[in-house]
Amino acid sequence: QVKLVESGGGSVQAGGSLKLSCIASGTIFSINARGWYRQAPGKQRELVAVIGSGGLTKYSDSVKGRFTISRDSAGNTATLQMNRLKPEDTAEYFCVHWNYHSDDDVQPSDSYWGQGTQVTVSS
Repeated sequence: QVKLVESGGGSVQAGGSLKLSCIASGTIFSINARGWYRQAPGKQRELVAVIGSGGLTKYSDSVKGRFTISRDSAGNTATLQMNRLKPEDTAEYFCVHWNYHSDDDVQPSDSYWGQGTQVTVSS
């Protein structure tokens, strides 16, 4: 089991910045990934950023160049720095953790979700 505790989020005006943090505890495999999904009312859930245990990152086109995902050296804490926020970034953001048995695995062995945090960007 992996427990994820999220913090950050809130309300900001367009052009502002917010930072989300996600602290994981429990059974974290050496090969893993952490990321954030967001869900806005009436819209499809979107995977906005992912970082692997090796440090590789991937972003959705909608946030590329504005959001930065990182994690500490121990790998327990991941951070999503969100800059130049837009009203369309308004959503509930969920931290997700995936464990993998090996680098070759396409499907994770298990996944865990945080409790979610609201981000609201006003114009």
